Amino acid sequence: MNRSTSSSDRAAAPGTTHFGFESVAESEKARRVADVFHSVASRYDVMNDLMSGGLHRIWKAFTISRAAIRPGMKVLDIAGGTGDLARAFAKRAGDTGEVWLTDINESMLRVGRDRMTDAGLLLPTAVCDAEHLPFPDGHFDRVSVAFGLRNMTHKDRALAEMARVLKPGGKLLVLEFSRVAPPLAPVYDLYSFKVLPWLGKHVAKDEESYRYLAESIRMHPDQETLSDMLRAAGLDRVQHFNLTAGVAALHEGVKLS
Repeated sequence: MNRSTSSSDRAAAPGTTHFGFESVAESEKARRVADVFHSVASRYDVMNDLMSGGLHRIWKAFTISRAAIRPGMKVLDIAGGTGDLARAFAKRAGDTGEVWLTDINESMLRVGRDRMTDAGLLLPTAVCDAEHLPFPDGHFDRVSVAFGLRNMTHKDRALAEMARVLKPGGKLLVLEFSRVAPPLAPVYDLYSFKVLPWLGKHVAKDEESYRYLAESIRMHPDQETLSDMLRAAGLDRVQHFNLTAGVAALHEGVKLS
């Protein structure tokens, strides 16, 4: 089986969802994802560099440029983890702006909060579930989520919540691993299912968490499917940009009203 092209097409049975290639009860997924990120939080950025060869920094820089943050804007970074995007957004929003760093995982959020403090930034932070955002309707000019959507149990609900808290004219940006170009699929599979777990074992001391991360990428919707999901959430002007031959993709959508 070519995992790059077929695994994400398998539907979970009613009442269950995917945890990597495994089917689990919906109520169990959040706990198991939390366990993964509690485990890898302290080495998350190091592993991101190893996993992507440093490319995740370029992908994030592109996302930041597309966000086009201006002074005074209100920005919500969901599943913000170690705070790369939130720090960049805060510098652009300035003293008159409002930038929130949120994550469902307290260990990841703690790392991000500490790094922002070290950088001299005191931003509001919150542990929260993207499917139930604790913010009023139409509050933010920009909402972002980078490498977090694929771990959410009900992606459609999370996207609807992101759209809800956007102001009219506001933009959602979703940066996520995606469907790689077919000619690269065999090499990408070899890297994902052989090299990546080895790196997890020897660098992060957690082979299984990185095996899950590789599997979760394959179960995530492809570029066109995710574009349709943004439209279903009420967003318009939806477009996506393939990055590094589709290893990652940035999706954008605008809330018109």
